[in-house]
Formats: sequence, structure tokens, C-alpha cells
Amino acid sequence: MIKLFKYIAIIEGLSFIVILAVTMPLKYMMDMPMPNKVAGMLHGVLFIAYVYGVFIVKDKLKWDRRSVIIALVASVIPFGTFYVDRKMLP
Repeated sequence: MIKLFKYIAIIEGLSFIVILAVTMPLKYMMDMPMPNKVAGMLHGVLFIAYVYGVFIVKDKLKWDRRSVIIALVASVIPFGTFYVDRKMLP
């Protein structure tokens, strides 16, 4: 389960960066909203999977409240899930 969570964290982080760096500029600068809708839906599903995964992995890794909060806050900060992958997961 931890290995699956690592993959979800990386993919969720990448989807967030794609939204910020690619699809948002397309939407607002080129008037192309469809890529943002598609990437946004994918990112939403990955975000929910990541948050769910935090609560499953916390029991397996015996995370304290502080670690859970860091992992959850990392999901809304660009590159935050990469920090969780590198520093908090075995």
C-alpha cells in the first residue's frame, strides 16, 4: 500500500503542476478551457486518492498528528507531494 501511495503522490503532484503551468495558461491566455476541465477532473480524482491514502498510510507508518497534517498540507502546495515522497515515505 505504501508503494501505491508513493505513485499516487507523484502523479498527483505532477497533475497539479500541469494544471498550474499548462492548462491554466491555455484557459486564460488562449481561451481554451477544455484541457483545464480534463486535467482538473483527473487531478481531483488523484487528490481524493492522495488524501484517502494519507489516512491509510498513517496507520502503517505510525505517523503522529503532525506528520498527517504535513502530508495533507503538502497536497495543496506545488511540489509538496514530492516532499512527502522523499522525506516521509520509506
